[in-house]
Amino acid sequence: MNQQLRPPRRVVADRVTLAHGGGGKAMRDLIEDVFTSVFAPPGMEDQARLMHPSLLEPGAQLAFTTDSFVVSPMEFPGGDIGTIAVCGTVNDLVVGGARPLWLSAAFIIEEGVEITTLRRIAASMQAAADEAGVRIVTGDTKVVGKGSGDGVFITTSGVGVIPPGRNLVAGSVQPGDVAIVNGVLGDHGAAILAARGDMALTTDITSDCQPLNHLMEAVLAAAPGVRAARDATRGGLASALNEIADAAGVGVEIMETDLPLRPEVKGVCEILGLDPLYLANEGTLVLFVPPDQAETALAAMRATPEGQGACIIGRATASHPGTVVMKTVFGGGRIVDMLVGEQLPRIC
Repeated sequence: MNQQLRPPRRVVADRVTLAHGGGGKAMRDLIEDVFTSVFAPPGMEDQARLMHPSLLEPGAQLAFTTDSFVVSPMEFPGGDIGTIAVCGTVNDLVVGGARPLWLSAAFIIEEGVEITTLRRIAASMQAAADEAGVRIVTGDTKVVGKGSGDGVFITTSGVGVIPPGRNLVAGSVQPGDVAIVNGVLGDHGAAILAARGDMALTTDITSDCQPLNHLMEAVLAAAPGVRAARDATRGGLASALNEIADAAGVGVEIMETDLPLRPEVKGVCEILGLDPLYLANEGTLVLFVPPDQAETALAAMRATPEGQGACIIGRATASHPGTVVMKTVFGGGRIVDMLVGEQLPRIC
C-alpha cells in the first residue's frame, strides 16, 4: 500500500531562532519550507546521487569548485547574496571550459534574520540556477547566535564536465594572443559601494551579476582555439590579467582607451580615489584567443545577451614577462600590479 504523503512543513516564526539550527522540527521546517521547496533537490538524503550522459564520454573531465560569499549588504541593486552564490560558482567552472551541472549550497544564518529575507535569497538562487541551467541538489544549514555572524553567509560548490578536447589553462597563453572582455568593468564593485550608503553616493549603477556559461559555449563553438579565461571578480580585471601573465610567463599590454567603463563608475572612482581596474565584477570575464580567431570570438560574444558590450582590450607579448602594462591616454606606460590587499572588503 502506498504511504500517504505528509503535508509540507511550514515555518511559523517571522525570524530565525537558534532552534532553527538545532536539528529538530524547527530546523526541518526551515529547510523544507524555505529551501528544498524552492530548490527541489532529488530526495532528502545526506548526499545527492547524480548521473549525466556527458560523464560517460571518453576523455571527459569532471570539474569541481567551491566558494564562500559574505557580501555586505546582502541585497543590492542588480542582485543579492543568493544571486552571487550561484553565478560566482557557475562562472568559476565556466572559465575552465566546464559545462556546469550541479551546485551545493551551505548556509550560515545569524539568529534574528527575517524569514522573508531568506525566501528572497532562495528565490534569487533558483532564478540564477534556472538561467544557468544548473540544479541545486544538496546543502546544509547552520544557525549562529546574534552577534556571532552578519546576516547570511553562503558557501556553494559546483560540479561540471569539461568535454573531451577542451583545455583552457592560463599557462597556454602565447605572445600575440588577443585579450577580450565581454562587457563593462567595475559595475559590481561600484554598485556595492553605493548600496552601503557610507559615502552618500547617488547612482543608478547595478551589479553585473550573471552566469556566463551560455556566452562561453557560444565563444568556444565559434573559436575553439581559446587559450584561457578568467572571471574578473575580487581584484577586478587587473588581478585576472596578472594571474594569466604570471602563469604563462608572458607580458600583457592593454590600452586605457579601449577599456569599457561607464562614466558613472569612473566618477565614483575619481571621487573616492579608487582604480576601476581593481573593482570587482560578477558577470565579466577576460579571455585570450589566437589572433586569427579574435574577430570570430568577438562576434560570437556580441551575439549573446551577456556579451553585447564585448571588446578587445589588449594582447599578450613576449616583452616584460609576468607583468601587465597599460598604455595610457597620454601615450606612456603604467605597470598594473596585483593589489597587496583589497580596495573594498566584503564585495562578494
